[in-house]
This record gives sequence, C-alpha cells and structure tokens, in this order.
Amino acid sequence: MNKLVRVIKDIFYIKELRVRIKNTLFFLILFRLGGCIVLPGINIAKVSDNVRGILGLLDSFLGGAFSKASVFALGVTPYISASIVMQILSIAWPKIQKIQRDGEMGRRKIAQVSRILTIFIAIFQSFQYVLTTSCHGNISIDRSYFIAISIVILTAGTLFCMWLGEKITDKGIGNGVTMLIMVVIVSAFPGALYQEVVHRGSRGILLFVLEMFILFWIVIALVAFTQATRRVPVQYAKQLTTNVIYGGQRQYIPLKLNSAGVMPIIFAHLLIIGVSFVVGFWSTKFEWAARMSHRLQDITSWPFNVLFALLIIVFTFFYTAITVSPAKIAEDMKRTNSFVPGVPSGNATARFFDDVLDRITLPGAVFLAIIAVLPSFAYMFGLSLPFSKFYGGTSLLIMVSSVLEVIQQVESYLLMRRYEVIINTGGSRAK
Repeated sequence: MNKLVRVIKDIFYIKELRVRIKNTLFFLILFRLGGCIVLPGINIAKVSDNVRGILGLLDSFLGGAFSKASVFALGVTPYISASIVMQILSIAWPKIQKIQRDGEMGRRKIAQVSRILTIFIAIFQSFQYVLTTSCHGNISIDRSYFIAISIVILTAGTLFCMWLGEKITDKGIGNGVTMLIMVVIVSAFPGALYQEVVHRGSRGILLFVLEMFILFWIVIALVAFTQATRRVPVQYAKQLTTNVIYGGQRQYIPLKLNSAGVMPIIFAHLLIIGVSFVVGFWSTKFEWAARMSHRLQDITSWPFNVLFALLIIVFTFFYTAITVSPAKIAEDMKRTNSFVPGVPSGNATARFFDDVLDRITLPGAVFLAIIAVLPSFAYMFGLSLPFSKFYGGTSLLIMVSSVLEVIQQVESYLLMRRYEVIINTGGSRAK
C-alpha cells in the first residue's frame, strides 16, 4: 500500500506527466460533451430501436453515439479506415513506400494524406448513416435539408474527433484514437453491470459472481495475450577499432504474438457490415438475400460467428504481413553487423523470421477469433446484451490495450524520475 501511495505521489510530482494527465482529461471531457449533442430534427428513440444485431456491436464500439444520433456518431472510424487504406497502399504503391522511408518528414506527409482521405471517407459514411436514420419517420424536418446539414455536421464531428485524438497523442497520455474509443466503452460498463444485476435478480447472485469470476480470468488471459512475445536471439559481431574490441553482445528481437492488435476485428466488422448492407438491397427481390442479410446481422447465428472468426484469422495474417517485414528486419540486421545464431545473413534470415511469424501468428489469430466471438456466446448463454459485449471482442481488447499502453508510458516517466533522484542524491534514494 505504501508503495502504491509513493507511486501516485511520484506521478503528480513529475510536472510533464501531471500536465499530460490534465490535458488528456480535458480532451476526453470535450469528447464526451460532444457525444451528447444530437443531430437537429431527429427522433432519438426511433433511431435506437433500429440499432440491433451487428449495428449494436458497432454502436458499442462507438460508445453509443451511433444509436444516439450524436454529432460524433461516426467517431474516429473514418480516420481508422483512412489509416487502413494508407497501410494497404503502402504495399501496392512504391511511391508511398519511398515516402515512409523519409523518416519524420515522410510520416508527416503520410499523416497529411490520411487526414485528407478521412474527409472523403467521412462524407461517404455520413451519407450512408443519414440515409439509414432518415427513414421510418425518424426526422421531423425536411428530409433533403436534414441529409445535407447532417452530412456536414457528421463530417465536421469526425474531423474534430481526429483532432482530439492527435492532441491526446501529442500532449496527453497514450494513443489518442484508442483513448477516445476506450473512454466511451468504459463509460458504458457501469450501466451494463447494473442491467446484468437486474437481469439476474436476487436469485441469481451466485451466478452473477461466477460471471464476474470468469470475466476476471478472461481479462487476465487477454493481458497475457497482448503482452506475449517470442524473443529471437541476435548476436552482434565483434569489431576491432583502434586496438579496442567492441560488440559481441547478445540481444533479442521481440516479436509480438498479436502484432495486428485490434485491427483484424475492425476489418472483419466493417466487411460484414458492408456485405450485409449490399445483400440487403436485394432482400426485397430474392428470398435467399433476405435470409442471408438477416443472418449476417444476427450475432447469435452460426453463419455470422463462423464468417466473423474466419475473417479475423485471415485479416490477422494480412495485417501482420503489412506491418512486420522480415526482409526489412534482415536488412537492418545486416547493416548493424548482427545475425541470428545458426542462420546465414540475408535472404536466409528473412525466411527464418517469416517462418517464426507464421508459427506465432496462427495461434494468435485463433485466440483473437475466440475472444471476438465470446460476446455472442455469452449472450446466447443468458447474459444480458450490454454486459455480454464486455465478455471479449473489440470492447475488452481496446480497453486492455489502451490501459497497458498508458501504464507503460507512465512507467517510463517514473523510471526517468528514479534516475534523476539517483543522480541528484548520489543513490541515497535508490532503494
């Protein structure tokens, strides 16, 4: 307990960390306040009634802004989509690869292009959202006027969310985009917990305790899965310079079991939603299209869960391939005169890392698919829908990843603080 109190004191003693915490809280409050502002001329109750199934999962990912018809209804999803498009283009377009190799200047150019692309994606997605919410008597003003003004407001809201995310990354703690998503997910947890207690009633207290116990171990397993790495030993060649030998030490290259993070689940979500909408256009003409559209939007159906799991496994391999390059690792090792013991440098090293990535990505992809479909099975086993969304999936994975990232960043500041104390006091407070 004393150690915890000392850590908290050190956190607020470090001025830069204290300022970053205040900035993060301020930006998150702005984001939450904006999520309470509703689009003009819309009936929220009717919009909420239409948000079910897979749209309900998307709504939980957006923290309820989707069903509330908020000005932040799209959140940062257009920005995420733009980042995904840029990562895919970096593989197919050599010019973008060249820009990425330009260091900080290249990253700024890529970020600027991503912002511009976000605008076009936000306009397209806001048009789809407005068409979905402006039917069935959901609006009380002229439909054409509502569509036009809502597209402008939703696009502006997305750009503001993108700006908040970048500000949190630069002046706050953690990754801004994931922090924005995490705060809306966490805000829904107390309400989901209350609904589960009401759902179980006084006779289901033991069952509720069992559910919380299982949830605790799911979180523990997810933390271990997020932190798990395969350490590849790397040996540095000894070199002789001015009668001094340096090098020769052994280090490790950590390859994460889950290099793709939450992106495969987001990929799979967006693709299933897109397919269900496309098939839905034919539902009035063909009976098979109506059945398929219904099953793709039903999170308890086996076609949805099987397709969802398979897409996550495929996208995990795809995203790992575009983010981790064995050829680049081999090239960097050759440049630094390092090698994997027993493996020749060059193409053989690249093939070695490629094989290692394949072996660790497969179990990681399977585990990620299991985590993603757990909320569906939890709901089928009798948990309330709001509480079942926290039994895995995107919500829990984003929460765990964001918290771990914040903890690591805070620990780095505390470590710097410890070194400063050692230097200033000559080690008197090192223990």
